[in-house]
Amino acid sequence: MSRKTIIGIAFTTIVLASGMTTKPVPGHTSTSEPTVKEPLLIPSRPVKLSSTVKTTDLEKSIFDKINQYRANKKLPKLKLDSKISQQARIHSQNMAKHQVPFSHNGFAKRVDGTFIRYNSASENVAFNFGYEDPVAEAVKGWIESPGHLKNIKGKYNLTGVGVAVNSEDEYFLTQIFILD
Repeated sequence: MSRKTIIGIAFTTIVLASGMTTKPVPGHTSTSEPTVKEPLLIPSRPVKLSSTVKTTDLEKSIFDKINQYRANKKLPKLKLDSKISQQARIHSQNMAKHQVPFSHNGFAKRVDGTFIRYNSASENVAFNFGYEDPVAEAVKGWIESPGHLKNIKGKYNLTGVGVAVNSEDEYFLTQIFILD
């Protein structure tokens, strides 16, 4: 057995941040320009992102698994939106680089950054390492968590997914849900 396998088995962990939800805001629009012109986050310590993992495949897998779950519950499928995915991806990358804590901090700014007119929005985030299938573990954790499950089953029609992996093989996963 290789060292990596032993470490993976010995140090398997998953952490979920409590699901973040906004209350519906009738007529809310996010089409105005953000007032902050500086970069969203300033690096606090360099952490190289892994270049060996195809994160777009992982993002697609999350999208497919969540839509499969929704279809099994007779809920309408979500439409993947590239602007939402971009915001989710940036958040995951910033968490992976340790530029921001593993949290929902900045959630409203991410949703506003999509420039999508919306009525409500929510977010699920997960962090894990050591799993053979980090996406399956994150989605399983979200489904088993009442707050995250509420977001997954929520009355939303758009979603975006972002995944980042750093050189420490830590996976950071973000899914944003929007009702436009």
